[in-house]
Amino acid sequence: MVVEEEQKQTGRRNKHLDDVRSMLHLRTSEEEHSSFEISKLRQAVLQNNDRLLDEMLCQEIYKKVINCRGGWGIAGTPLHAAVSKGHLNCLQVLLAHGALVDCVDVKAQTPLFTAVRGKYLDCVLALLRAGANPNGSSSNNCSPVLTAAREGDVEILKELLKCGAEVNSRSKVLLWTSSARVSSGPLYLAAVYGHLECFKLLLLYGADPDYNCADANLLSSIKQPKTVLEMCLRHGCGVEYIQLLIDFGANVYLPTLIIEKSTKQNEAVELLLHERGNPKALTSQCRLAVRRYLKKIDKIHCIDQLEMPPSLINFLQHKPGPVLSFI
Repeated sequence: MVVEEEQKQTGRRNKHLDDVRSMLHLRTSEEEHSSFEISKLRQAVLQNNDRLLDEMLCQEIYKKVINCRGGWGIAGTPLHAAVSKGHLNCLQVLLAHGALVDCVDVKAQTPLFTAVRGKYLDCVLALLRAGANPNGSSSNNCSPVLTAAREGDVEILKELLKCGAEVNSRSKVLLWTSSARVSSGPLYLAAVYGHLECFKLLLLYGADPDYNCADANLLSSIKQPKTVLEMCLRHGCGVEYIQLLIDFGANVYLPTLIIEKSTKQNEAVELLLHERGNPKALTSQCRLAVRRYLKKIDKIHCIDQLEMPPSLINFLQHKPGPVLSFI
């Protein structure tokens, strides 16, 4: 197991170095000698002329530069150009002719990241079906999930999570800023920007309700980390955010309570204090236990496939419904 983990870490480091090298080489020899062909490909993509693009890529002179960036002043490949404009047909033509689905631009942004940022759901779906990494590049300072959570794009976020995107991912800035006191994980961003549906969706897919972090080493490197509960209180998030965190098992004894003259915050604090003074119902504890186990075996997204009555499945998924007969 130790050897296997070391091999995985070595693989991740090598991939990171490859991405960095790709970012630093602003103009390769291929790009230097084929700037005309690259320019013509980009022009066809930007004009959304998928027929011309297909004809061009049937010629070796164009196909060999399909994964080349344009050099000076041009950050990405033709695939990046296609998704930046939401040109689905051109995207499909490029993929059919062998475009690398996870190629990076000079900022280590993958085409999927670009599609998420542009809110092009159809492009996101096409890239994910083609095998794009839902987490984007490990060399990028952000991620598709962080972007979708910040922008409040529920549909795109759902597709990313269904494909296994990391719900506890965070900006790489935290790796370099050891003095950071707050997290910038997707749960925090969804709360701060007021995107309740994204907030609940992240929790449903197993986001850690305390620190939005599953890496103990990373968490220990942050001085005085703030819980999601505390950040919600400080930013005046509604009672519904606090209730969701409580329902999904947040530790209500972790936050330091600072009472301010805010009606909304006082309501949230009252709810938190009430929860501290009352034990959680046995049914709620059972739900938490089941969900934690499913998360542990990476099956949290398979709740609806469990062989049990629909009422129980709805209960596990925090869906409203009639009171269960055994409660």
